[in-house]
Amino acid sequence: MLADCCFCITDFKDSLNTVYSAIEEADFLAIDGEFSGISDGPNVSALTNGLDTPEERYMKLKKHSMDFLLFQFGLCTFTYDQAESKYVIKTFNFYIFPKPFNRTSPDTKFICQSSSIDFLASQGFDFNKVFRHGIPYLNQEEEVQLREQYEERRSQSNGSGNPSYISPNSNKGPGSIPEEHREYIGRVVEKVESLFTTSEKTKERYIQISKVDDEERKRRERQKQEREQEELNDAVGFSRVIHAISKSGKLVVGHNMLLDVMHTIHQFYCVLPEYFLYCFLRLLDTKLMATTQPFKVILFQVFRLTAEGFPSYDTAQEQLHEAGYDAYITGLCFISMRYNATLTSHVFARLFLMRIIDIPYLNISGPDLQPKRDHVLYVTFPKEWKTSDLYQLFSAFGNIQVSWIDDTSAFVSLSQTDQVQIAINTSRYAESYRIQTYAEYVQGRQQVRESQGHSTQSWDEDGWVKPHYTSPSTVGAGPTGYSYGHRHHLNKKSHSHFPSKERRHKNQKYS
Repeated sequence: MLADCCFCITDFKDSLNTVYSAIEEADFLAIDGEFSGISDGPNVSALTNGLDTPEERYMKLKKHSMDFLLFQFGLCTFTYDQAESKYVIKTFNFYIFPKPFNRTSPDTKFICQSSSIDFLASQGFDFNKVFRHGIPYLNQEEEVQLREQYEERRSQSNGSGNPSYISPNSNKGPGSIPEEHREYIGRVVEKVESLFTTSEKTKERYIQISKVDDEERKRRERQKQEREQEELNDAVGFSRVIHAISKSGKLVVGHNMLLDVMHTIHQFYCVLPEYFLYCFLRLLDTKLMATTQPFKVILFQVFRLTAEGFPSYDTAQEQLHEAGYDAYITGLCFISMRYNATLTSHVFARLFLMRIIDIPYLNISGPDLQPKRDHVLYVTFPKEWKTSDLYQLFSAFGNIQVSWIDDTSAFVSLSQTDQVQIAINTSRYAESYRIQTYAEYVQGRQQVRESQGHSTQSWDEDGWVKPHYTSPSTVGAGPTGYSYGHRHHLNKKSHSHFPSKERRHKNQKYS
């Protein structure tokens, strides 16, 4: 099956050791995912606001994207061969589907987005491989529950079950037989004994009974436990690949990979937490890398060698949106940029954020950037207002940029900071709208969060870790004029709503 590197449930188990070896040998890994949809909001752009904070963007994706399914996972391993001075590449495509393992297994519900399905179909995506032969999976909590079910059944079969499952009227000694039933019971006993002595099978259906000693009973019990363990491993399925990636400690490279990472953790590891600070993977986002100096350079030829028995992708014949090919291209881009510039640590553990004006990434290794937004106003107004009404309202204060939040609020960014206070002063007696500075808006939201309380989560060393940061006495200036602050946890109810399509113009530039 390595001829096309596409793995389904029929060949996944036999190929698992090959996958493990490729991960263990690799210098770095590249990943990519294909989804059944992106946003359950009015449209994909509803997930973005030019003045989102990283927490707000994360919460929007968590709320409006995680009910979709990641059903193709591409993994490409890159191992440098010193003798050949080339990278040896192994590519894998996994088709994934949460088929229930048994009647007690999770019956996963997911949604599809017609535009996403139509697009994948136009790219030749094989949906039969997903829905008929997709590899199952369990997250950690589901795996623990399944193991507990096995242990409970095993303890009951060994006579050590919970007393609540034993009949209170049960008697371990032989019961007395009433006189009127002894003749009937005697005939039954004779028939049962004859089953041990006769070898004739006169009927198509029969019961074969044999006596076993303690050694044979233990051997059969071991075989049963081995079968159960194999069944459990089959149920964990594709999650075993994610566990191997995590345990390897290898660098994982992706392109614009925030959704890929969130779906991977959500489906195969654990339910996403309220905050997204620290991850069990070492990550590098080539989209962020490509927009960061000194990596913004022209790519050059990468010397590569496809491992024997694996498919050889040809960049001249694009196979875009096949997860394995996209992972392959991502890895090549990473190698090219790495050779063209000195690789520094400041691009690691940061995930690119689309369409945010002044925060280019989400930081999963520490506090996020907190740029100054002194030129931004938070404006609330009647539901009937449109973008043109806001432009008219602020026309006297120079060029503006409007970023809709919901049907009755938006951020308005002024091109001239000295006009901010003047705009606020002119609105003091307005009845139909209200203006706040961005600082006042943030302070008000923080007070609401504190009044509602925060949910905190702690994670073991295998997964998420929440380090403790001490608040500095002064806020230091970060690179490119940003200031570093501390991430606050978002309450579940703290999220943006989506305005109607005809009223939202999110990416208007200064005019």
